[in-house]
Amino acid sequence: MSEKPAFAGETSWVHLISLKRGSYDQDDLIEAHGRDELGGKAHGLLFIRKVLAELDPRDFPGIRVDIPPMTVLGASVFDAFIERNDLTKIALSDQSDTRIARAFQRADMPFEVLGDLRRLIQRVKTPLAVRSSGLLEDITHRPFAGVYATKMIPNNQLDPEVRLNKLIEAIKFVWASTYFKTAKDYCRATCLGIDCEKMAVVIQEMVGKRHGDRFYPELSGVARSYNYYPVKPARPEDGVVNLALGLGKTIVDGGKTWTYSPAFPQAPPPFNSVEHLLEETQTDMWVVNLGEPPEYDPIKETEYMRRENLMAAEKDNSLRYLASTYLPQSDRLVIGTGEKGARALTFAPLLVLNDIPFNRLIRQLLAKCERALESPVEIEFAMTFDPHYFGFLQVRAMVAPTGDQFVNPEDFTSPRVLAASESVLGNGGREDIQDVVYVRPDRFRLEHTKQIASELELMNSVLLKSSRPYLLIVFGRLGSFDPWLGIPVSWGQISGAKVIVEATKENFRVELSQGSHYFHNIINLGVFYFSMPYSNSHSIDWNWLEQQTVEHETEFVRHVRLPEKLTVRVDGRTGKGLILK
Repeated sequence: MSEKPAFAGETSWVHLISLKRGSYDQDDLIEAHGRDELGGKAHGLLFIRKVLAELDPRDFPGIRVDIPPMTVLGASVFDAFIERNDLTKIALSDQSDTRIARAFQRADMPFEVLGDLRRLIQRVKTPLAVRSSGLLEDITHRPFAGVYATKMIPNNQLDPEVRLNKLIEAIKFVWASTYFKTAKDYCRATCLGIDCEKMAVVIQEMVGKRHGDRFYPELSGVARSYNYYPVKPARPEDGVVNLALGLGKTIVDGGKTWTYSPAFPQAPPPFNSVEHLLEETQTDMWVVNLGEPPEYDPIKETEYMRRENLMAAEKDNSLRYLASTYLPQSDRLVIGTGEKGARALTFAPLLVLNDIPFNRLIRQLLAKCERALESPVEIEFAMTFDPHYFGFLQVRAMVAPTGDQFVNPEDFTSPRVLAASESVLGNGGREDIQDVVYVRPDRFRLEHTKQIASELELMNSVLLKSSRPYLLIVFGRLGSFDPWLGIPVSWGQISGAKVIVEATKENFRVELSQGSHYFHNIINLGVFYFSMPYSNSHSIDWNWLEQQTVEHETEFVRHVRLPEKLTVRVDGRTGKGLILK
């Protein structure tokens, strides 16, 4: 049986646990402590809460909008934890992520904060999201989206001491992720010193409902006010939204989501048949496990998470505002779940019927956040229905193309072209790339994508240490954690790539990247990103690449060193780009 959504409006909205002295109230928390103590994520939420207060609820009646209650464990606690347990040496070493995480788990939490954490656990008995809030996080041009860990915990054990211990384990895991290999490689690629990082932690009540031993929001989403790959009639400034059922991990991991322009929410989906739509839309979801405790593993990010299929959501009555139904006798979809048949997550009840002014709310939030941050923005949110609660989880600044780089259409036919596309992210040029890492097209198979990710990471580490920027050519949706959609890499594993070509093959066609945390980093770090679907009128000159000097080769990946540097030109206004030999 479903319960009401979990949020605690009666309690203090934010609480700070800090080793710094001084009193404060919620209105002057930013001024009193600032980013140095709160970290980027918490600082951004505090800043944007005043913007949310300016929303007129009459514009979207029936929807409650708020940032879920949270506790911030200040960066001063992190500093004390590292110093008192003498963790600096192993943290900055080349030890494996597992060794570092275990060392952090064995260390003692500063005793001064145990009372505050215990009081939090006694007060809150709903699932908690334990999120990183690093000093370096979410800074425009140097974002850390998805680089550090987030851990969800059920917080439903009867013994409060057990719940406290699980919370402390989650905090230590998030702290340890500051020094994981992905974060270190990312810092090398962005010329930032990991030894300067300070990590606050946000402990936030999760948005969602309980359904038996499952807890999840009915809707998760990421919305951007600027769209790098608009489909006509949408324009880049119209923005783009990715929607999913369940926890937002589906979106940030690059899984199957529903993508639409908030300027055209009722536009027909980009599928050539109902069968194609059923194949390409979301079929499973992430939930928090409230049931039988899993195998004990405090250094596993998904320890308390599991996947469920749409049948579970159907049983929970969670599809009312999200699904359409396939009628095989007429080979068509009807909006809603009133008919019997296969469900498809089209989100049409929200976007087409407009029973709830959801899209109007999204457009207002994007516009207000963009004005407040004075730049394009990306927001993350989660939502429950009946009653309708919109939980605002995060806001980040984005970078939109600027400048006047011009790409001459006549150059597309030049014999010097290594790769070309009319759907390229970025703006500007490069003439400093002499190395190319590419997935060998004759060896690429979906069943090998996890091994390919490991081989790419190996190449990336070598080139990073040599300070050699490179061109990366891959197949499928790079950054997706679903190995059947593409290569499941995190951004840290390819962070030395300055130009990326993402292609598809005739027998392997998926929607290319736009929904993941790793993609946000690419946008803001100025990486040129060439999208080359199989239907693209231009192709990669594989024959020329095969003739180049091989520096390193593995089973699926090859690294070649070119005799001369490549010329890369991208026109951000038209989306056209060239890579010239």
